[in-house]
Amino acid sequence: MATIHPTLKVKPREGKRARAGSPWIFSNEIVMDAEMKALDPGEAVDVVLDDGTPLGTAIFNGKTLIAARLVSSEPGIALDADFFAARLARADAIRARLFATPFYRVAHAEADGLPGLVVDRYGDVLSVQMGAAGMDVRTDIIVAALRRVFEPRAIVLRNDFQARTLEGLPSLTALAYGKEPGEIAFKENGATFLCDPMTGQKTGWFYDQRENRAFAGRFAKGLSVLDVFSHAGGFALAALAAGASEALCIDASEKALGLAGKAASASGFEAKLGLRKADAFEALDDMAAQGVKFGLVIADPPAFAKSRKDIEPAARAYRKLARAAAAAVEPGGTLVLGSCSHHIDAARFHAECAAGIHQAKRPARLLRSSGADVDHPVHPHLPETAYLKALVFALD
Repeated sequence: MATIHPTLKVKPREGKRARAGSPWIFSNEIVMDAEMKALDPGEAVDVVLDDGTPLGTAIFNGKTLIAARLVSSEPGIALDADFFAARLARADAIRARLFATPFYRVAHAEADGLPGLVVDRYGDVLSVQMGAAGMDVRTDIIVAALRRVFEPRAIVLRNDFQARTLEGLPSLTALAYGKEPGEIAFKENGATFLCDPMTGQKTGWFYDQRENRAFAGRFAKGLSVLDVFSHAGGFALAALAAGASEALCIDASEKALGLAGKAASASGFEAKLGLRKADAFEALDDMAAQGVKFGLVIADPPAFAKSRKDIEPAARAYRKLARAAAAAVEPGGTLVLGSCSHHIDAARFHAECAAGIHQAKRPARLLRSSGADVDHPVHPHLPETAYLKALVFALD
């Protein structure tokens, strides 16, 4: 039996993207009548077009730009534990076919029909982010669904990211179920890694770069490697597992570098891995002054563009980073550049990286342009979910 929700109406000739399949409906596209204004952030609504055609069930927040996020093309869907359990089980079934061990992103928000909800799985520990009020107000329901589907020993809420402020949500990290998991060891690309879901960046690890780390490792055998913005050493350790002679991690986080060091010891690479706490740009400038170069250089920074107003400064930063990183590559070496800023599209990122490499006076070939690994699917009508860019260049 359908659940009765308030009805949200799309204005005539508005909602072009939603009519074509996008799950987002913006505040200027809806009729904001008294009933809508009275709704609390996160309430479920049934969305209809101006002619009464139903679009489906959505979570609503009248206080933000993305006013409605569709969760189903059917109206009257009850957003209860059964709903979330079914969506999570479907998402996990896809990943279970792709990965031999349960270490992956289980749910990737809109792309998995769970707008604003991200769940990363570290074996029997789940790390959860809720970037929409409609998910946040259903925290208890979602935790119950997660427990039903996965029977975890711990569920961590990593709701400490900037995007939550756009939804009027507080920043916090909390344990939703079980005991604090501490550091978790797992295998990836032939190396042992460590992550801490409670204190690591984002959800504790960056699964999205898994395949890109493996590809970069193909260029590492017998070479020295520089991993800038290394976090817990994902690229560096994958390169050592692939036969690199040595690797250096540079990051501003002592905690992240500590995890990289412990992981190197667990993998038997401690003698080959160097750790340096430093600002990446300052470290690259210092190396350039000393003439230090590497056979493989990876520069994968945090998002430079947090919002649209940051696009131009971020573009300049990506160009500057490409120039500095290219200068650190040996002749005949390889350069890997990454961006997780969804506000910088693939074409702009490519252009800025190419310009920076040119400024470094390094002839280059683009060998590969890629995105996130397969546990980070893209919603076919929401290009914003294709946020990750990775470029691999061979430099002369």
